[in-house]
Amino acid sequence: MMIRGMKMQLSRRTGRLLGAGLTVAAVLAAAACSVEADPGSKSSGAAECGTGKEFSIGMSQANNAEPYRQVMNDDIKRAAKKVKGFSVTVSDAAQDNSKQVSQVEDFITQQVDLLIISPNEATPLTQVVKKAYDGGIPVIVLDRKVDGDAYTAFIGGDNTAIGKAMGEYYATTMLPDGGRVVEISGLAGSTPAAERTKGFADGIKSNPKVKIVESQSGEWLREKGQSVMDTVLKSNPDIDAVYSQNDPMAEGAYLAAKSAGVQDKIKFTGIDGLAIASGGIKAVQQGRLQATYVYPTGGREAVELAKQILVDCKSDVEKDTTLPGELVTKDNAAEVYTKLGGS
Repeated sequence: MMIRGMKMQLSRRTGRLLGAGLTVAAVLAAAACSVEADPGSKSSGAAECGTGKEFSIGMSQANNAEPYRQVMNDDIKRAAKKVKGFSVTVSDAAQDNSKQVSQVEDFITQQVDLLIISPNEATPLTQVVKKAYDGGIPVIVLDRKVDGDAYTAFIGGDNTAIGKAMGEYYATTMLPDGGRVVEISGLAGSTPAAERTKGFADGIKSNPKVKIVESQSGEWLREKGQSVMDTVLKSNPDIDAVYSQNDPMAEGAYLAAKSAGVQDKIKFTGIDGLAIASGGIKAVQQGRLQATYVYPTGGREAVELAKQILVDCKSDVEKDTTLPGELVTKDNAAEVYTKLGGS
């Protein structure tokens, strides 16, 4: 080890002047500090952890247009109000990578005590997340991932498993005799979109009669899902089902099919399963969607983890937390809605 070698050299040079010895000792001290430094620890300019203190949390949201993200923001704000000293500022990237990078840069400049981020896309946000983390700001990555592991913790669902569960539902229950399926995926470049696509393809393998005839991105947005479905129906009018990677796009696809007068011939599924009046669980109960899958926002869990880091001074938090979900059909929709606190 370099430091040990320096100490041995120092011991052999006992005849040198005291001033030179002090210089070497100073080098040793600096080297030891650099070796022990934790890249994820708080910088000296930020507030130290502990009770009875004020902490600022920056929440960098990919967009506020999706109902799922609005609920996530609300979950974070409500949970933060229950922690004395916590204040949360939410920024809206509006699905713009450059804007989100700039907003995170602003949080770094403001020296927030902790950053929560749900990245619009993984790769474009990786470096600025690393910059915050390396600069001493604890970073909780929520729902969508970044590349690498330069962050304090990730909280989210297992999107590959969710996609696979939906695929298996198609293969065994919804389309046991096979069928032509259109996939409406999320924003290209976001990890849930890629993982839900992969999982679904794996899930339908057990039934070779279930075939994906077209896949297009609806960018997670209802109006985009409707536009995609309008186009799809022109080229593929004889489809049996729409696998949508979230509930708003599924609702948009349903509206497009209804406009074409074919909504009763096609089965629609989504993912999110929000327990709100306009959410996917109600859409299942009301018959527009055949099924959805509960995808927890992780907002409450992120604030609890922030409390462990900032208030409880816990340094050994879990690096990855996978949140459980649940398939929702007409058989259990009312029960799940109540269980999740819907009213």
